[in-house]
Amino acid sequence: MSKMDENDRDKVGDGEFAFPKQRKEPIHDAAHVRNAISRFNQVEGVTDDERDEAWKRIKHAASKFNVGNGRIKLAGTAALREEVAAQQGT
Repeated sequence: MSKMDENDRDKVGDGEFAFPKQRKEPIHDAAHVRNAISRFNQVEGVTDDERDEAWKRIKHAASKFNVGNGRIKLAGTAALREEVAAQQGT
């Protein structure tokens, strides 16, 4: 994954960020989706609702780019922890 400079980020549409309001975590290709997954819990300055919505966008992008074989697991907010527990059968 190449590092995006400011001009590159400006070219990415709001809908291609996990957190579009803050324009954080681009998810416009497979490499950036993998990066967004790995950095998800490190994102600061967002609400739990924004985090839940971002996770939905990341999962959609992961499916689109065939990242994680549809089995992405991550626990951050209560809703995500519940989803992980359901996937693990606990």
